[in-house]
Amino acid sequence: MIRIDSVTKRYPDGTVAVDRLSLEIPDRSITVLVGPSGCGKTTTLRMINRMVEPTEGTILLDGEDIQRQPVTTLRRSMGYVIQNAGLFQHRTIVDNIATVPRMLGWGKQRARERAVELMERVGLDTSLAKRYPYQLSGGQQQRVGVARALAADPPVLLMDEPFSAVDPVVRKGLQEELLRIQGELGKTIVFVTHDIDEAVTLGTMVAVLREGGRLAQYAPPAELLSTPADGFVEDFLGADRGIRRLSFFPAAPLELSTDAVVPADAPAERIAAVGSPYLLVTGPDGRPLGWAERDRLTDGTVDTGRLLPYGRPFVPGADSLRVALDCAVLSPTGWAVAVDADGRVTGVVSQRTIGEAIRAAHSAGRAEDEKVAG
Repeated sequence: MIRIDSVTKRYPDGTVAVDRLSLEIPDRSITVLVGPSGCGKTTTLRMINRMVEPTEGTILLDGEDIQRQPVTTLRRSMGYVIQNAGLFQHRTIVDNIATVPRMLGWGKQRARERAVELMERVGLDTSLAKRYPYQLSGGQQQRVGVARALAADPPVLLMDEPFSAVDPVVRKGLQEELLRIQGELGKTIVFVTHDIDEAVTLGTMVAVLREGGRLAQYAPPAELLSTPADGFVEDFLGADRGIRRLSFFPAAPLELSTDAVVPADAPAERIAAVGSPYLLVTGPDGRPLGWAERDRLTDGTVDTGRLLPYGRPFVPGADSLRVALDCAVLSPTGWAVAVDADGRVTGVVSQRTIGEAIRAAHSAGRAEDEKVAG
């Protein structure tokens, strides 16, 4: 949908912010621009809606040069979300969201109805509609910013570090919300961030830029993590890129064991039959209570206050090997607890078994690469 063809931005003092950048941005996907400060990420984003005009090169939207479109028409066809939301402090939430539809000539009632609809879509309680931005939390304000950008149903959404000003917990929730909305609406999103974790979490494609606005690598996240183009990309990805890559391997194939899983009222013979030094004790509802040393368990009675914590469980059908490994590392026994969607225990898995699954996933990946190359 968007094609950036040999675009350069050079300022009058000679500074080159973007240098002969070429990108094919796929339709109905999230393309992330990532890189260090001064690499031209935001400048590139702003050239797409002509907030910054390129010095050389062309940008095509649906095959048409954006320079041939009236700038106001172009900008109204694109949603734009910035850090700290950029809301109008003197307007209510519903009127903030309704801004662009009103500019396009919508009636007040229709624009407000659309705004309330979008509040629900981005996970905002509609009771907040008549409040003002200062009465909302940072995360809520960012959701308003996303809703406002979507209000006129634009095909393109430009997002300039929209979640960087909120805390990590809220940021993760906003990322999940964006992926959910994208799954429903299928917009063409160009997203700027300096955070490589955010880039690989959200991106269908990731463009890594180096200082001076030059493209270092453009690839899907899994490929980026497995085969960095050069030393700059490898250093930018960080020393733990192998751990990040596990996010693309599902935990579903893991072989779970139920031998060490016992209910709190297990009889003595059931406890004695377990070969493991630790047992995972479950409650009447099948949910985990904690780990117990086998020799300290007695027939039919469990002192839940003396159980070891089980860490964080994972859901095999929904989570990745990275999540499973993290759960095993957090567990005091070195075993990760697997649960179903309702939180009931389906089994446990050791770090050793997870390690074997990781090696198998790597082997399968290499075999697939060789097949494609051949």
